[in-house]
Parts: sequence; C-alpha cells; structure tokens
Amino acid sequence: MIIKKLSLYNFKNHSEKKFEFSPQINCFVGNNGAGKTNILDALHYLSVGKSFLGNTDFNNIKREEDFFTIDAEIQNEESEDIIKISQPKEAKKIIKKNDKSYDRLADHIGYLPSVMISPYDSNLISDSGESRRRFLDSMISQTDSEYLFDLIQYQKTVQQRNALLKYFAKNRTWDRDSLEIYDAPISKFGTSIFIKRRNFVEKLGPIVQNFYRIISGGKETVLVQYQSDLSESFNSADPDRAFQTLLTESLDRDRMLTYTSKGIHKDDLLFEMDHILIKKIGSQGQQKSFLISLKLAQMSLVKELTKKTPILLLDDIFDKLDDTRVSQLIELVNQESFGQIFITDTHRERTESVVKKINEESIIFDV
Repeated sequence: MIIKKLSLYNFKNHSEKKFEFSPQINCFVGNNGAGKTNILDALHYLSVGKSFLGNTDFNNIKREEDFFTIDAEIQNEESEDIIKISQPKEAKKIIKKNDKSYDRLADHIGYLPSVMISPYDSNLISDSGESRRRFLDSMISQTDSEYLFDLIQYQKTVQQRNALLKYFAKNRTWDRDSLEIYDAPISKFGTSIFIKRRNFVEKLGPIVQNFYRIISGGKETVLVQYQSDLSESFNSADPDRAFQTLLTESLDRDRMLTYTSKGIHKDDLLFEMDHILIKKIGSQGQQKSFLISLKLAQMSLVKELTKKTPILLLDDIFDKLDDTRVSQLIELVNQESFGQIFITDTHRERTESVVKKINEESIIFDV
C-alpha cells in the first residue's frame, strides 16, 4: 500500500497543505510547532480513522473554521483508491472510500495498516494498563476485521451491566436475574477477545525479543506477557464457562463496587527485562530500545498476518536517540523492507544523513 497524494484542509494548524509522496521515504523538516507531527497524525487518520494523540475529532478542526478534511490517493495491489475523511463542527465524522461512505469505522480498519513510533510511546511503559490495552486492541484490529466488532459489543454490554449495578445501589434494590441477562454476551465476546489477545501476544513476544537483541547487542533479555483474569481458569474445551464463572464469583464484589470488577477490560501487558518490570529497572536508553523493538515487532507481525506492508510513521525519534541507536534502527529498516516511511525531524542535515544511509528514493518537505 502506497500513499501517493495527501491534501489537508483546516486540519489542526494547517489551512491547506498538499503533498505528492515518494513510495519510499518522505521527510517533514521544520521547527517545533510548525505542524510536522500533525501531518503524521493525518496519515494515522487515514489508517485507523482517529488521532494517535488521543484528541477528539472536533478538537482537530483548525481554530475558527467549521470543518476539516483529509483526502488521499492510495495505490493498493490492484488499483487506486480515494480515501476522504471529513469532520464538520456540527455533525458526525464521515469516512469515504471512492465516494462511498463506510457504515462502520470497523469496516475501514485494516485497509491501510500503519505503525507509529513517537516520543509518546513512553506512556506504554509508564501509564496504566488502559494504555497498553488500547495499543494491543489497535494492533489486533488491523489484522482481524471481527475483533473490533467483538470489542465494541463487549464494552457496550459491560457499560449496560455497570449501569444496572449503579441503579440497584442508588435505589437500594436487587434483581440478580436481570443482571445475569448480560452474562452470556459478556462471556461470548470476552472469551473471543481473550483468545485472540493471547494468541497475538504469543506471536509478538519472540519478535520483540529478536529486535531488542539486535538493538541492544544482547545485553539483556526482555519479555512481553499477557495478563488476564481468565488466564488461570480458562479451559479450551469449554471456553465460555471460565468467563461465566468469573462473573459469578465476583458478583458480591461487583454489587458493592457498582461496576464489573473482573473481565478482559482489566487485561494488561507486562513488559519485563530480566524478569522484572522494565519501568522499574530499565534505563531511559533501555526503555527506548524496548519500545522501538515493540513497534518494529508490531509492524512485522501485522505484515505477516495481513500480507500488507504497513506504512511506518517515525515522529521526532532521531532527536530522542543517540547515534548508535539511530544507526541500528536504520539498519533494521533496511533489512525488514518496511515499505513507505514518513519521518519528522527538526534538523535537515541530520535527516539528509539518515536518508542517505537508507539509500532509497526520498523526498524532504520543508514545513
């Protein structure tokens, strides 16, 4: 998949920007605040329909304007497609492929897989499990069209169950039969999500280890583990029973807390170095190396599972890495044939030097 052209209108700080891209490497160079990261965010929108920075769609409309649009011409394996994303101030977001609107965002996810490596990745190590769950869900959604649907249904049902628990507490009443209506769909969707998360992490872990060994020189051993309430009690012969048992056993606790305290919405990823959480013992350099290894592993696995080469978005990472790690990253990019690459940087000379090392067709845009 190659993004050939991109047009932005009223997107963040850009009134109007148009680009024609190289199929290999594209660099955006400019001072801090010029809007380089915003261009990468627009490319991220093309992939998953939302900002990687976590901004709401309305907040991405340029100040004092009424809408934003992102238009792109994309070369796929057989033809060219036009993707258009528009967000009016007073209406819902619309995503179109060749002038036809998607009924569900989930139908677009996976069309243009992408991987972003940015300074914000450090949140994956320092933040709560919610950040790591979102990261895991984003990875799997790009490889499995049904996963996002199951996830949305699961989250809706848990919200409904939680609302009923709060209603019971507020009105000092209790109806266990009404609550159990939600157990079957929660178990069905939750079990499917659990199996897919577990299988995905089992494939991801060894790839992370391999990339980290290359980047770090094999000085430490890293591990990615999937942590879930279902792990100990799960039985593949009767997969739904484990989840239903979990809900039954936690019923008294849920009633007291007024929310569903157990389930895959509490899952986490454990990032370990030498069997200790990396956030506790890893130096800044070790954590950066781990995060880059994690993202490159994501790219490699998405490529393997979808048979599509994701676009690689590198946001200001050369400013955060020493020369040795930059060289190692560039060597990996060369070896893995990562396809179309988009880079932001504040120093043109450094960018030109990096691009020269990769030795591919490239374009540098001043922003």
